[in-house]
Amino acid sequence: MKNSKAVIILSGGMDSVTTLALAKSQKFDCYAITFNYGQKSLSEIDAASYFSKKYSVIEHKIFNINFNDFTNSSLTNHKIAIKNEFSNTAIPDTYVPMRNIIFLSIACSWAEKINSSNVFIGANAIDYSGYPDCREDFLYSYEKMINLGSKTGADGGKFHIHRPLVGMKKIDIIKTGKNLGLDYKKTISCYQATSDGKACGNCESCEFRKNAFIDNGLDDETVYI
Repeated sequence: MKNSKAVIILSGGMDSVTTLALAKSQKFDCYAITFNYGQKSLSEIDAASYFSKKYSVIEHKIFNINFNDFTNSSLTNHKIAIKNEFSNTAIPDTYVPMRNIIFLSIACSWAEKINSSNVFIGANAIDYSGYPDCREDFLYSYEKMINLGSKTGADGGKFHIHRPLVGMKKIDIIKTGKNLGLDYKKTISCYQATSDGKACGNCESCEFRKNAFIDNGLDDETVYI
């Protein structure tokens, strides 16, 4: 495949770092964007910076936006505790309204500026918290929408929203990363990790992570509080 530029939405978590590793393995020239949106786990931004350097991305942007102006998500509001009880049906209060819509739009704006038509996102709709903007039908529809509403699409080009993990279980995501030589120790999954990257071990994201390592028969090197 001919080398091509790609913008990677990079949170510093397991899924986004695996997505970066996949994009690099496909010979894309990677640009990474990380969002500081008021999340409680700011150590994930440090993780994103670490992996940006490790994978020699061409440029890493940190984009600041305050979602607390628009939402009462427990992921961003320090007055709302993150629950340790999980539901298979209800959308949890860690949901940040329109988060991936906003992230993708900003990533596509940057992609258009650098003459790229490729945006990667590590969204997953199998072992996930039920966020509606992580589903394949949303991502498929978003790709159609951005091509209708962008200069790239109007000029006859086409944005490609790459979502390589959307239909994968966490166990398979880890297998994919390990096959690419990825060390997950420095990735941050916890919704409320400490400033030095220690995980709570109790939130839904920590549970998904712990179970994936167990199912793979791998040692979980995550540092827990």
